Amino acid sequence: MANVIDAGNRRIWRALTKPEELVGWDEHILAPVEERACYPVAGTPMRWRYRLGSVQVVLCEKPLEVVAPSRLRSELQIGSLRYEQTISLRAESESRTRVSMREVAENSIPLIGDEVNRFAVRTMMSERIDEALQALRAWCENDP
Repeated sequence: MANVIDAGNRRIWRALTKPEELVGWDEHILAPVEERACYPVAGTPMRWRYRLGSVQVVLCEKPLEVVAPSRLRSELQIGSLRYEQTISLRAESESRTRVSMREVAENSIPLIGDEVNRFAVRTMMSERIDEALQALRAWCENDP
């Protein structure tokens, strides 16, 4: 999925990579579990307090590829859910950027005594991407 944001790619990159900004626009990310001098760094894990519905859990993120200010690819894990997320930024002009987000998960997610099938996983991931892109857009376009 992709969205065009009326902001430069450096502004959007900052919103994606500064913990204090991530906490500001992503309502699921509550706070870093530990502070890092630099984030993101490929291969260096980061843990976040994360809201999943009404429950707080830990989101483990391991950046795999960091190409500032255009690409961030990470492996993420929330409980038994593991997925890979790729965020790409492409400048359409000096003040407009196309942001695409892709998340790839297993076809099913094991649960205690059952599993969530691939169609439910696809729906869940699509809703999460759309929500994240809309929130990122609102945050970056309303930057004073």
